[in-house]
Amino acid sequence: MQAFSPISNHDLRDEIKAYWSLRAETFDTQPGHEIFSEDERAAWHALLRKHLGNGEGRAALDLACGTAVVSHLLDDLGFKVTGLDWSEPMLERARAKAVTRGRKIRFLVGDAERTMEPDASYDVITNRHLVWTLVDPLACFREWHRALKPGGKLLVVDGDFVNTSKLTRLLKRLTQLGARLGLAKDALHGAPNPDMADTHNRILSAVYFSEGARADAVAAHRKEAGFAKVTVDADMAAIHRSQRKNFSLLKGLERATQHRYAICAEK
Repeated sequence: MQAFSPISNHDLRDEIKAYWSLRAETFDTQPGHEIFSEDERAAWHALLRKHLGNGEGRAALDLACGTAVVSHLLDDLGFKVTGLDWSEPMLERARAKAVTRGRKIRFLVGDAERTMEPDASYDVITNRHLVWTLVDPLACFREWHRALKPGGKLLVVDGDFVNTSKLTRLLKRLTQLGARLGLAKDALHGAPNPDMADTHNRILSAVYFSEGARADAVAAHRKEAGFAKVTVDADMAAIHRSQRKNFSLLKGLERATQHRYAICAEK
C-alpha cells in the first residue's frame, strides 16, 4: 500500500514539471541520459528492435521525450516519431538536436498522463524513466492503451531506485566516498546540487511508486489497464556495459546492480 502524501496532485505535478525544466540545461551532459558512444546507440537499437521491430514508417509516440534521446533512436529505426514533453526547455533542446541531425521528428508540448492524442493513433508508445514519477499509473496506462492502435505496443524502460540491494547500497557509499576523494566525480549524477537533490527526494516521496517501481508491480498495472502479452525484460547488460565507459568505475558498477528493466505490452 502506498503512503499518503500531503502534497496535492496539482502541486506535485507542477513541481515535477519545474524540476525537469531545470534539469534540461545539463541533461545531455550526463551519461545514462544522452548517448555517448556508437556501442551504446547499438545496444539501445537492439533493445528497441527486440520488442518493437523495425519502424517501416509506423507511428511512434515518445512520451516525456525530454531532449529526444529515445525519439532519435526510434527515428533511426524508421519510425515516424512524435516526441511529447511538458517542459519547454527540454523541447527547445530536442528541436535543436533534430535540426542539427537533419531529422523530421514532430514535437508537441503536452502531458504524458493526458496526451490529448486521438484514439488508436499510434503503433508504438515509448517512455524512459517516466513511470516512477507518475501520480496515477493505472490511469496513465489506460490513457496510453486508448492512444494505441489494436496490436500496438507500449514499451517502458524504467527501474526501481528505492529498493536497492545491499551490494548497490555498498557501491553507492563507496562512490560517494570516491567523490569526496576526487575519484568519482559522477557520484551526484542524479542530483546536480543539494537543492535539486532535496527536490528530487520530495517528489519521490509523494509519487505513487514512492516505495519503488518494481517491474512486477508495473506489469500488473499494465494488465489491469487492458494490455495483453506483457513481457518483462531485465536484460539491460549490453546497455550497462556500453555506458560504463563513461562512468567512473564505482558509478558504473553501482548502476549495473540496480533493478532496471524494459516492459513491453500489446494492445
